[in-house]
Amino acid sequence: MRIEAGTRTDVGRVRSNNEDCFQIEVALNLYVLSDGMGGQAHGEVASKLAVRTIMEHCQQAENSRATPTFGEAKAEISERTNRLSSAIHLANQKVYEMATSNPSHKGMGATIVAAWIEGQRLSLAHVGDSRAYLLRAGSLIQLTADHSLVAEKVRIGILTPQEADASELQSVLTRAVGTNANVEVDADEQMLLAGDSLLLCSDGLSRMVTDPEIASILMTSISAQNAADRLVDLANENGGVDNVSVIVLRILPTSEGILDRLKIWKRNSG
Repeated sequence: MRIEAGTRTDVGRVRSNNEDCFQIEVALNLYVLSDGMGGQAHGEVASKLAVRTIMEHCQQAENSRATPTFGEAKAEISERTNRLSSAIHLANQKVYEMATSNPSHKGMGATIVAAWIEGQRLSLAHVGDSRAYLLRAGSLIQLTADHSLVAEKVRIGILTPQEADASELQSVLTRAVGTNANVEVDADEQMLLAGDSLLLCSDGLSRMVTDPEIASILMTSISAQNAADRLVDLANENGGVDNVSVIVLRILPTSEGILDRLKIWKRNSG
């Protein structure tokens, strides 16, 4: 399969600086997005450090299987997914060390959502409330569970999703990279199909744009980049109260697959 990527980040309509950060490495099919927190540009420092650490760790692991791992490996997921989780554990360590070694950086941290694709297998790992969505056959599925106070209350039945959307506590996280010496990383795997669209985003999108609006834009956009632009534009039109960042990936069939289907069609029609 081939992957078409579209990306965009924007400061939004209210904030004066952008604490979001993302990076893609096409050669590795590795995509990482982070939303920093801490104010006074320290959130920006945390998100950049986290993203850079993850990218460098995964690149090193591709070049050498002897690259050290961090965090406890899980037997139920693949080596690559465990490696992505390891990268986030290392990022947590580096951000925490920076936050605790400099009093002016105290309290800074970041969310992370990261996708690493090999063949049809998607390795996905995250901490915080930056999300991953999968659009398949017109149906939008949220692949990640927010590590936030309101999300926890929804999961145990204290709040309804509608009450959570209106809560002033939406931004209170229960997990983030760099706020504690150790962090629990959620890691999972999915099998991707040609025609799927994958979206990674900060909460500046998910809090401003509804799931039906996201699905509609992913389905009707002419390209991954067009989808990314339209999603960010709509977040700003709807208020733009936070920085907003998106990575849109379209899973396309390989050219060989298309040719094979054409040959079958010609043979059957002839």
